[in-house]
Order: sequence, then C-alpha cells, then structure tokens
Amino acid sequence: MRALLGAIVSAVSFCPVARAQQPDPAKTVVVQPGAPGAPSRTLPSSTRAILPPRSPADVEFMQGMILHHAQAVEMTAMIPSHTQNEELRSLGARISSSQSDEINFMTRWLAARGESVPKAMPKMPAMHMSHDTSHETTARMPGMLTAQQMEALQKVKGAEFDRLLLGGMIQHHNGALTMAKKLFDTAGAGQDAELFNFATDADNAQRAEIRIMETMLKNETLEEKR
Repeated sequence: MRALLGAIVSAVSFCPVARAQQPDPAKTVVVQPGAPGAPSRTLPSSTRAILPPRSPADVEFMQGMILHHAQAVEMTAMIPSHTQNEELRSLGARISSSQSDEINFMTRWLAARGESVPKAMPKMPAMHMSHDTSHETTARMPGMLTAQQMEALQKVKGAEFDRLLLGGMIQHHNGALTMAKKLFDTAGAGQDAELFNFATDADNAQRAEIRIMETMLKNETLEEKR
C-alpha cells in the first residue's frame, strides 16, 4: 500500500513538469532551408506560405486547356448512344473521367490565384464560349474539332462513328501536346510546381492514349478491308 501511494504521489508531482515540456504552439519555429552552401534561416511563427509567381502563359494555358478538355468530354459523351464497341466505350469512359478531374483541378488552380475561369456553353458544336471567352480564342487552340466535325460525329453510328471519333480524338490529343510544348517553350512559364506536374502528367497520359487509339483505328481499318 505504501508503495502504491508513493507511486501515485510521484506521478502527480511530475505531471506539471510533463505539461511544461510540451511545445507552445505560439512559439512554433519555422525554418527556411538555405541554398546549397548557405545556412538555413529561422523565420517568425507568423510566416505564411505564398503561391509561387506565375506568368501570363501559365494562366493562358490553364484557361485554354479547360476549354480544350471540355470538348473531349463532349465527344466522349456521344459514345454510349453511338457505338457498341466495348473497347471504345471503356477508353471513352477513362478519357471523360480523367479530363473531368483535370478540369476541376485547373478550375481550382485559377480560382486560387484570382484568375477568371472560362465557362463552356453545353451541347454546342466546336465549344462556342460564353461572354468571357471569345470563339476566336478557342478556334486558335490546336486540335479543336470544328463545328462540321462535331456535327458529323453526331450524325453517324457504329463503325463509322468509331473511326471518326478515334481520328478526331487523336487530332484533339495532339493539339493538347502542342499546347503543353508551347507552355514549356515560353521563357519564365511552367515554373509553378503544381502546373508543371499537371502539364507533364497530362502530356504523358495523352501520348499513351494516342498510341492506344492509333492501334484501335488501324484495327478498325483492317476489319473494314476484310
């Protein structure tokens, strides 16, 4: 019993000490690593992270790519009602899902930096834009399908739709690669880490999808010749 009481007294006597050793949130130390060969710096606890600088080309790329992706989503939306090709249906669902997710990311990126987010008019051939983005701007984006191409897609079904969709999506994806190249070829652009990772990942994904679609289109052509 004496041993038990002694243990309780000891525990109680040490509690304040343990509490005193806990760090004070108000005195949090922020350390900024130095450049190679330079010492680190201790910053005040009030220090807040700031977004990296961006160039006009960064904003133009993100705004343009939202509209570019939106047309791809519109194209894939035709697939369920226009073809029974399961391989194409599966690919279309993947493209629609990934590009919709990327549109959401680009929208958040622009909004976080106080930049305007373009709005695409739904179910309009060649993605006619709302008042804040001109049709001329969209027409200049590489790879975008024309109103005539979109109407042709809408009018056909089956194997003919498959060929037009694959050819149009390859054209569309190649346009996105051109846009990414232009971004990285622009001095001072693409330095934002989030944008760099996004553009690089999108470039790699669309190159892979182009190879898949080229193989599918080749198989469609061979099947037609038999």
